[in-house]
Amino acid sequence: MITVTGIGLRFGDKKLFDDVNVKFTPGNCYGVIGANGAGKSTFLKILSGEIEPNEGNVSITPGERLAVLKQNHFEFDEFEVLNTVIMGHKRLHEIMEEKNALYMKEDFTEEDGIKASELEGEFAELDGWEAEVNAEKLLMGLGIGKDLHSKRMNELKGNEKVKVLLAQALFGEPDILLLDEPTNHLDFRAINWLEEFLITYEKTVIVVSHDRHFLNKVCTHMLDIDFGKAKLFVGNYDFWYESSQLALRLMKEQNKKKEEKIKELQAFIARFSSNASKAKQATSRKKLLDKITVDDIQPSSRRYPFVGFTPEREAGKDILMVDGISKTIDGVKVLNNVSFTVSKGDKIIILGRNEIAKTTLFKILMGEIEPDEGTFKWGVTITKDHLPKDNSSYFEGLNLNLIDWLRQYSEEKSETFIRGFLGKMLFSGEEPLKMCNVLSGGEKVRCMFSKLMLSGANMLLLDQPTNHLDLESIQAVNNGLVAFKGTMLFTSHDHKFIETISNRVIEITPKGVFDKEIDFDDFLEDDEIQNNIDKMYE
Repeated sequence: MITVTGIGLRFGDKKLFDDVNVKFTPGNCYGVIGANGAGKSTFLKILSGEIEPNEGNVSITPGERLAVLKQNHFEFDEFEVLNTVIMGHKRLHEIMEEKNALYMKEDFTEEDGIKASELEGEFAELDGWEAEVNAEKLLMGLGIGKDLHSKRMNELKGNEKVKVLLAQALFGEPDILLLDEPTNHLDFRAINWLEEFLITYEKTVIVVSHDRHFLNKVCTHMLDIDFGKAKLFVGNYDFWYESSQLALRLMKEQNKKKEEKIKELQAFIARFSSNASKAKQATSRKKLLDKITVDDIQPSSRRYPFVGFTPEREAGKDILMVDGISKTIDGVKVLNNVSFTVSKGDKIIILGRNEIAKTTLFKILMGEIEPDEGTFKWGVTITKDHLPKDNSSYFEGLNLNLIDWLRQYSEEKSETFIRGFLGKMLFSGEEPLKMCNVLSGGEKVRCMFSKLMLSGANMLLLDQPTNHLDLESIQAVNNGLVAFKGTMLFTSHDHKFIETISNRVIEITPKGVFDKEIDFDDFLEDDEIQNNIDKMYE
């Protein structure tokens, strides 16, 4: 168990936390949420002891081991992969090193023998004889094959290093596990394996993540960090979000009888309980939810952007035809004979293990670069707009405030009108007077969505549209694109975003494309489909 008592933290004049009190108990998984800059990662650093608070303390049950997902991907570059994982259990690794040093001694004494015997006993207690096997299981589960286990870390690709460091944090079943954005750079198979691992994990897990599907699958509680405070709520992310929206509505309906509110709450809880998946977490969550009263449901103080797209004209029958497009970049063929036809109303997720391939396809379709081979043709009724993964060219070198920046893309030039659109993306008061070249990554993306909403396009190409956004903005964008009546091509690593928006999957492989109208979860769970796609990468 880990207990936080009266934690306060300031950076200069900025108060990040004030009198935070919370207890994390075994058998539960806690999702830490909050707006960008609220201090989620800092909170995990306080729990791990990396940062000392100004007030209060963190206490851990004596004898319990805490493990943290390392963020420095170069820290273990000189070590072998398997050894790096075992280093996640510091004491076990120390014993292994001490044993090896003793047995390598030429003048092995009786005293050394006694010491070795003691180390062997502790080694056995820590399940040391199974250490390599257990480390291999973790690596294999995350998709790191045996051929990589004896390589040095600096020989691995970036996403492979991430998986090894995750295996390191999980190794040895730590009593308290702190994970900061553990799904970043993981493929969907690795994320699914991690979800299953954590669902059955009986210790304490505390996780920061922007991945709503992940939070929904693994979390029993949400810790909401807001305005320097931290409030603990029962349930996963969807329960927290929808219950806070329900509470907001009930609060506005002050004249509604308490009996009616209780009935509505009971129906709400019953729906979430019945929809819960995975026996252990579902049972744990249901027991907790059943204890909730109407007074426990509280509205969130969070502000959500409004994202809504209204096409100026309806698209005709012909949308887009792509025929045999190929493209080589820096000597690597990233697109090979890519062909597909887009139908009206399609919302297509573009997948592929080569990130450059997907971005290149979008640039070709927007006319920014030419294909080496093949053609594409847009329908005559199509008006399109594009959200690129790298939006720097829209902001660099411009000495414009946000009003003047957005005015470039609007037929209506009045400041009142422009401020209205910026206000939808939470730029209010004096914020629209900020200069566009000093915005944060998330602010730039919100500006780009204001531009998209103004365009009135009936066809959207969105390359990683949730990058840099906080959970509130992701939720708003998700809702807006579900409601969008036009056609879309988009890329994303956000499972819930894809599942709730897409009706069709196209995966770009070295041998052309896999193309199927299918639910995203069904696509991931269909072994035959996944095996066929794997063959297209061989």
